Amino acid sequence: MSDKNWIEVGKLEDIPRQGARVVRRSEGDIAVFRTVEDKVFALRDKCPHKGGPLSQGIVHDNRVACPLHDWKISLDTGEAVAPDEGCAARFPVRIENGVIMLSLTPDEGCPNA
Repeated sequence: MSDKNWIEVGKLEDIPRQGARVVRRSEGDIAVFRTVEDKVFALRDKCPHKGGPLSQGIVHDNRVACPLHDWKISLDTGEAVAPDEGCAARFPVRIENGVIMLSLTPDEGCPNA
């Protein structure tokens, strides 16, 4: 993957633990999440159920709960947790010297996301 597809989001400490930051894009917003263990994940900011803003949900463990209908979405995969079904596109992230870098190219494997 080429470096031109990566953007700087900010420092790790700019996102509160169990919080999110939104990267606005014309192609659809991306939510960047930080867990209590300082793991960072990025998903399309749209719940696969009714399109709720995942960035406004509650982060717990490696999941986020959609604020509209409490669907749980895995931050690792973007997949809804059973019994719910659906997927929010996942975007690669990396941390370089405390700075969060985000790929603008989603991972493959999430149809219709």
